[in-house]
Order: sequence, then C-alpha cells, then structure tokens
Amino acid sequence: MSPTARPAPGHTSRPARERLRILYVAAEVAPFAKTGGLADVAGALPPALARLGHDVRVVMPLYRGVEAITGRLRVAVPRVAVPIGDRTVEGALLEGRLGGQVPVYFVAHDGYYDRPALYGASDDCERFVFFCRSVLTALPALGWMPQIVHANDWQAGLIPVYLETLYRDTPAYADVATVFTAHNLAYQGVFWHYDLPMTGLGWDLFTPAGLEFYGHLSLLKGGLVFADMLTTVSPTYAREIQTPAFGERMDGVLRERSADLLGILNGLDIESWNPATDADIPKRFDRDDPGGKAACTAALRDEMKLPDSGRRTPLVGVVSRLAAQKGLDLVAEAVPAILAAGGQLVVLGAGEEPLERLLGELARDHPGSVAVRIGFDDRLARRIYAGADVFLMPSRYEPCGLGQLIALRYGTVPVVRRTGGLTDTVRPWDGTTGDGTGFLFDELSADACATALARAFTAHAEPAAWRRLVANAMAADFSWDASAESYVTCYRRAIRKARRHA
Repeated sequence: MSPTARPAPGHTSRPARERLRILYVAAEVAPFAKTGGLADVAGALPPALARLGHDVRVVMPLYRGVEAITGRLRVAVPRVAVPIGDRTVEGALLEGRLGGQVPVYFVAHDGYYDRPALYGASDDCERFVFFCRSVLTALPALGWMPQIVHANDWQAGLIPVYLETLYRDTPAYADVATVFTAHNLAYQGVFWHYDLPMTGLGWDLFTPAGLEFYGHLSLLKGGLVFADMLTTVSPTYAREIQTPAFGERMDGVLRERSADLLGILNGLDIESWNPATDADIPKRFDRDDPGGKAACTAALRDEMKLPDSGRRTPLVGVVSRLAAQKGLDLVAEAVPAILAAGGQLVVLGAGEEPLERLLGELARDHPGSVAVRIGFDDRLARRIYAGADVFLMPSRYEPCGLGQLIALRYGTVPVVRRTGGLTDTVRPWDGTTGDGTGFLFDELSADACATALARAFTAHAEPAAWRRLVANAMAADFSWDASAESYVTCYRRAIRKARRHA
C-alpha cells in the first residue's frame, strides 16, 4: 500500500494536498485506558482531526482490560521484534477503532502491559522504551507512513529522539516530522542513568543538551529537546512553564525552544458532556431552556442531605483529585467563609489522605452545610456539575483544566485561581456590562479564595444578573473543532521545519 493509503472509515474527503497523515502516540486513550487528562485529549483530538478530513491513526499499549472495551481486535503486525539493551523482546500490533472511525493500534506484550496499573512499576523505563521502539519498528509493516508523529508526555518522549538518531538515515522516515505535547510538566519520566543502554542510545546523548537531567535520564526531556514542534495544553501554561516558578526545572530547555512552543487549549467532548442529553442528571436543560437546572439543584441537595432553606442559598460544588496541586487545602480553609455567607459545599474526590481526613471532619462538623464523598463516581460528578450553582477550582497550577469547562457547559459558574488554562477559559464577570463567565482570584490564599466566592455569592443574590451570567457560561464554546484546527497548523509548521532540517 502506498503512503497515501485509503482513509479510515468515516473520514470525509478533502483535496489530497490538504490531507495529512498523522500518527497520534499516547500511553492512555479514553475510553480504553485512563489515569488523567491525557486520555481525554487522546480520545477526543484524533476524531476531531478525522472530521477535518485528515488520515489519523492512534497507537497505545494493550493494557489489561482493554479488549473488554474494544471487543475482538485484528492482528495488524503479528511480530514486532525490539532490541532492549543486549536482548530482543517480541510483541505484536493489534488493531481496533476509536469512535468507530479512527484506527487504533495496540502494542501487545503481556509481560509489560497486562498489569493492574498503567504506571508506577519499577520497570517503567523498559516498558516505555519498548513502546516507543515498537511503534517505529512496526510502522513499515503497516504499509502506511505518517507525515507527522504526534507524541504525548514522557511515555512517548523517546520517539522524537529515535527519529533524530537511530532512524535518521532510514529512508522511510526521512520526511517524518514530530510534534511533542507536554500535558503536565510535573510528570517527567525520570530514571536511573544506567537505564540509558536499554534505550539503544549512546552515552553521547547523556548531556545537559540531550537526555541528562540532574544526573538522571529524563524521557520527557528527550521529547522537549528533539521534537520539531512542542505544544502544551493552554496558552497561559505555555508561558508559565518558561519560568522557574512553573517550569519544574525544565524552564531553561523551554526558553531555548520558545520559538517552537505553542499553547493550544484543550477542548471538551460536547457530546458526552451535554446537559440537554445527559441521562445521569435528574432533569435535562440547555441554554435556551435552563429551567431544569433548579430541579438538578434540589435533587443534589436531597441526595447529599443538605437542607433547602428556601432562600437563595448558593451551592458550591467541587469535583477534583484531592491534592495540594488542586488547592483543596484552600477549599477546606475557606469553609468558614462559605458558611458565614450562607453557602453550602459539596465535594467529590479522592487523593491525599490528610485532605480526605480534613474534608471528612468538616462534613461531620457541619452536617447541614458541608457534604463530602470520598472516591470517584462519574454519575455523581455529573449531578454535581448540573446541580451546583458555583464550581470552585482554586488550583496552584493548572495546565488546562477540564472541570471548569464542564461547569461552564452545565451553567455552573466557575470560581477559579488565575493560572494556566483557568486564565484562558474563564472570563471575569463584569456586573456593569453583563460580560464574563466566572470569577478569578490571584493570591494563593484562603482569604483570596473566600473573597472571590463572596463576589460570586453577591451576583447569585441578584436573579437577573445571575441568569445573564449562567447564560454567558453556557454559551462558551470549547468544542474540539477550533483546537483541532490549531493542531493542524502546528503540524504543517513541523513538516516545513523537518524538511528544512533534512
């Protein structure tokens, strides 16, 4: 088959000169496997690119439980032999579909991926060295070669390195460009430096200008240094990570590559997150007919055993990983101010044990005003998004953020700290002009958080203003279409750069 092989089923046609061949490489893809936001992006962006008419394929590991979701998979490449240090490890490539239209290739090796957890094992370096090399080893056997390889996070960070080193003189890869996305710079794939030989790369790359990171091997740094173009998940976060405060000691590398770094805002799956069709909320509603939201609020209070005072009591919702990064300590410290202002608080999440304990104690101490559920329940999360009046997200840093996008979609007004993607997605409310979608604060303190909540409560007490604010929130458009167009522009820049480099 030629490199301009048939499009995947469901793709629309566009003139050949406009159509790109894109391989999207990620360690997790929803709905097949998920630990965080990467999976949501990887599950939504490729179909959005396909809707634009591009030939996009996805590749990820075949984890335990994936086939229960995909059904029977087709064998695409029966044998993939990969050198790992001084030995050869064999796997296979199986094929399924994402959303019924985008081909997904699963790297199969039971020893590496048939495990209870996706990451966190002592041999993670070896597992993802195998993943990266197996992708590049298997591609020629598919009879389809991408123009762009879009690698995501540290687990795929070696792919740009390999294409610039071990595969540099391989004719099939001569014109392949690379884009590398860092979804959260805090996760860096840092390993013992003596793991370098298993990668097949030479010690000449173990330098501050290469893969060396404070005496260790960093797979994330490999992607940041060697890819043609770099992206992260919001414009503000792209600027923040070039500073010591947010750069996680990679800020120097990112400043050097600032001309090649783009911040492209993540989108939201507006089909999945839609209050007009959501089967898990008590009453459906939309921007044109928002009346059902009041029923959702009443049902949420009833479910969480919070009394309805009959007054316009603002109900504050939090759906989050319970971690210091998410500012949940600020939420706990702001509880007295919330209660003093006559508000109520609902929290759903799990995470750091001290925060779980502290929030549990607050719920026990204030049973009519604070309700906390430890754990994660997708259906309850949807009911909180639909039923809360205010959504609180006081993150210390937030590369993009998903919660505030869902909250806007469900007419729940965000109160957020001005950082990362929260800055890019929540417009400050102006009661004079009636413009804006939420409330922001800057200082990392419980007082600043409480002051922002007080501004939201003041607006909530004015029915006409609140209706306008809710309508603004629900009108915000964060679908994947605009983001996908931005990625296409990035891909074309990467192709031009790769050709000049070649």
